[in-house]
Amino acid sequence: MEVKIGVQHTPREIVLESGQSAEEVERAVSEALTGKAELLSLTDEHGRKVLVAADRLAYVEIGEPSIRRVGFGAP
Repeated sequence: MEVKIGVQHTPREIVLESGQSAEEVERAVSEALTGKAELLSLTDEHGRKVLVAADRLAYVEIGEPSIRRVGFGAP
């Protein structure tokens, strides 16, 4: 699942492919925004953690689960 994170005062967004479900990502974002967690912590497909200070979050966009296509077939 593709997740895009906007950070305040930063021109670029953080984009990662996460193995977490949309519900897990949404729960982590909600906890960060309500003050239950000081950091938004997400894990990408390769097991790397992405940490963003909760008070610096501008937006989080949760995309559809990505489907990996192999070959030269039509979309």
